[in-house]
Amino acid sequence: MSLEEFVHSTKGDAEIPPAGLSAALLSLWYDARGDWESAHKAAQDDPARDPAWVHAYLHRKEGDIGNARYWYARARRPEAEGPLDEEWTQIARALLG
Repeated sequence: MSLEEFVHSTKGDAEIPPAGLSAALLSLWYDARGDWESAHKAAQDDPARDPAWVHAYLHRKEGDIGNARYWYARARRPEAEGPLDEEWTQIARALLG
């Protein structure tokens, strides 16, 4: 799936994410739809590094910087400082590779 296809899937009336998304992409999908709780659950339920990166982003978005720092460290990623929408796109692009 391309970044453009993924972004398009987050828009419109569809309430079900595309099949086969990783936990990290599923989390980003829910976040793009404004469902922080489902996004957080998807990221939190997978101990791998990619979901940890999304988990960090979600806590940064929430304003919980201390918790975000913990998850950036778990993901072995530098702490983001730019606009949240740019970080979302950066993560999605990397995960869709």
